[in-house]
Amino acid sequence: QVQLVESGGELVQAGGSLRLSCAASGRTFSSYTMAWFRQAPVKEREFVATISSTGIYTYYADSVKGRFTISRDNAKNTVYLQMNSLKPEDTAVYYCAARSLSPSTHSYEYNYWGQGTQVTVSS
Repeated sequence: QVQLVESGGELVQAGGSLRLSCAASGRTFSSYTMAWFRQAPVKEREFVATISSTGIYTYYADSVKGRFTISRDNAKNTVYLQMNSLKPEDTAVYYCAARSLSPSTHSYEYNYWGQGTQVTVSS
């Protein structure tokens, strides 16, 4: 069982930066693939980025590639999402997710979810 708690979301101006954090409970964090998803109002939840258990493999949605960076610190049981050059269309609730198998871009393949953190980008 893994419990996830996101933090770091806030209101920021377009072009600005934010770093989201996701703290995980449990002693097996280092064995989980982690990912970030986001959901804007009246839109479906969409994949943002994923990172393998060791941190060696990362993969990004085209919409964030080159602007966002996912990373993890297994000693701290934490995964991060560094977001640069933010755009108004990045406005959404950002969710952290975990699964015990290899990285995936499909939300239905993730077993554990945080409660989300709101990111709002003003133009």
